[in-house]
Amino acid sequence: MKPSVILYESLPDDLLSRLTEHYQVTEVNGLDADTVAAHAETFKQAVGLLGSGGKVDQALLDKMPALKACSTISVGYDLFDVEALNQRSIALMHTPTVLTDTVADTVLALMLASARRVTELDSWVKAGHWTQNITPEQFSIDVHHKTLGILGMGRIGKAVAQRAHFGFDMNILYTARSAHTDAEERYSATRCGLDQLLKKSDFVCVILPMTEQTRHMIGPEQLAMMKSSAVLINAGRGPVVDEQALTQALKEKTIYAAGLDVFEQEPVPTDAELLTLPNVVTLPHIGSATHETRYAMKKDGLNNLLAALSGHTDKNCVNPDALKKA
Repeated sequence: MKPSVILYESLPDDLLSRLTEHYQVTEVNGLDADTVAAHAETFKQAVGLLGSGGKVDQALLDKMPALKACSTISVGYDLFDVEALNQRSIALMHTPTVLTDTVADTVLALMLASARRVTELDSWVKAGHWTQNITPEQFSIDVHHKTLGILGMGRIGKAVAQRAHFGFDMNILYTARSAHTDAEERYSATRCGLDQLLKKSDFVCVILPMTEQTRHMIGPEQLAMMKSSAVLINAGRGPVVDEQALTQALKEKTIYAAGLDVFEQEPVPTDAELLTLPNVVTLPHIGSATHETRYAMKKDGLNNLLAALSGHTDKNCVNPDALKKA
């Protein structure tokens, strides 16, 4: 009998057939308690877990004693209790490379839309207000030749820097735990402290994961440091930015605008004051949401799971050190 795998996100037929060739696959709708209880015996026997959006914590792991590998179809893995996985020597795989360019494109789209007031003026035209030549009230701000500050110079940060430097001739500042000499050499990027970055940047782009250290890294004090003409972009994790403080800063014109693909609560509550402001562009966490990239992510997630279950965790593994100690 084939080993068992739990699939909690649908796969295209060609990818699913690859998985079923090697494993007995049980498809479930999420990892909530009711679903796990309804498939208790299958979860107990499963050696692999593939999907995204479900919480994998100690309580779930207690019900999966045979589990050897988890593969999340995402870059982020904040829904996984990594320490609990480490204690059981369970591999955690993710997909950090295939969505880099798509998310970077989304960041540039948010920069342009926010600076040039694209969504605001689109609504203005459709509402029938364009009845004569525009006035300075409809003017916006340039993107080219400005200074871009990047929080998080990882793969996506570098892809954003590449587009900004070569496409818009922007000056690049960044803050990171360590220097990225490749970005400095290729894109003339300059590493600096957060305060200096906030004060000097015309665009501040947040591309950071959610950790206890990054929670509300951008709050009232940081927003007050930014130029009144500056634009804040968040394409990392929502809670890195204090949303209430951002709402206040946008209302008071402390900063010029914001472009957001992520939020503290997702979906955003329909009564959120943030959604009433004209100087914020809001997207429903679509950073990697193209047909091509989502397929590539699922393919990568499948490949990661198959590799991990075969004992190969040299690529895309979150916790390789814990596995080596096993």
